[in-house]
Amino acid sequence: MKTESMEVLLVEDNPADAEHTRIVLEDAKVVGGFHIVGDGIEALDFLHHQGDFIHAPRPDLILLDLNLPRMDGRELLAEIKASDALKDIPVVILTWSSAQEDILRTYQLQSSAYLTKPVDVDQFLRVAGSVGDYWTANVKRPPEAPSVK
Repeated sequence: MKTESMEVLLVEDNPADAEHTRIVLEDAKVVGGFHIVGDGIEALDFLHHQGDFIHAPRPDLILLDLNLPRMDGRELLAEIKASDALKDIPVVILTWSSAQEDILRTYQLQSSAYLTKPVDVDQFLRVAGSVGDYWTANVKRPPEAPSVK
C-alpha cells in the first residue's frame, strides 16, 4: 500500500512520549516533517507562524495530548476548531486520560480520533505507529485551504 509523507505537529509536554512517537513515525517513513511543541501556547504560535515559528509548515496532522501546561489540549482543540484557517486540520487526541468526560468533550470539539496511551512502551509504540499508518495510507486529506486572515 502506498503511503505519502506528511507534516506532523505533536503537542506533548512529556519528552519520553514525544521521543517515542517521533522515532516510530520517522522509522515508518510516514512523516515529511515532525515538529514538537510542549504546550498549547507554543502550538498556537506554530500554527499561526508567530515568534520562533515564523517559517513553520502547516501540519497535515496534529497529535494532541490533553494535559499540558499553560493551555491544555481541550482549550487548544477548541481554538483550532474555531479558526477558519485551521479547523480542517485533523486532530488526534493521544493522551493518558481514559475519562469518559474527556472523550465526550473532545469529540464534541470535533477531534478526529481519541487514543489512550498504553502504559507499556511496546504497546505505546504500536499505537503511535498505527496512527501514522492510518493517516498516510488510508485517509484522504483535503487540499491546503487558502490563507484566512
